[in-house]
This record gives sequence, C-alpha cells and structure tokens, in this order.
Amino acid sequence: MKRSYVSVALLLAVLFMNIIVTQFMVHQYFYENYTNTIVAAVINVILFPAAFLIYKKGVKIND
Repeated sequence: MKRSYVSVALLLAVLFMNIIVTQFMVHQYFYENYTNTIVAAVINVILFPAAFLIYKKGVKIND
C-alpha cells in the first residue's frame, strides 16, 4: 500500500479544520450561542465523511 503526498496533505487539512470547528463549537456552546453551535456541528458531520473519502481514495492497493 502506497500513499500519495497530495492525499495525505488533504487529509491533514481536513482533520485540522475538524479540530478548529470542534473547538469553535465548544466555545460557542459555552457562551450559549446555540445557532452557531448547531452550524459547527453540521460542518463537523460533513467534514468527517470527507476525510474518510480522502483516506479511501488515497490508499493505492498494489495487486
């Protein structure tokens, strides 16, 4: 199994955005901005499958 550097960079970027959005969501929840909290939660739900697809497409199986 071999990985492409582009897919690894994309995966790192998506996971870094996931960390940032999660931190923003917790911050907004603490200050009771529930609309922003829900928006950030939806973005997190969208980012996770995107990271999973990048991971699956990035792995090349050699037969």
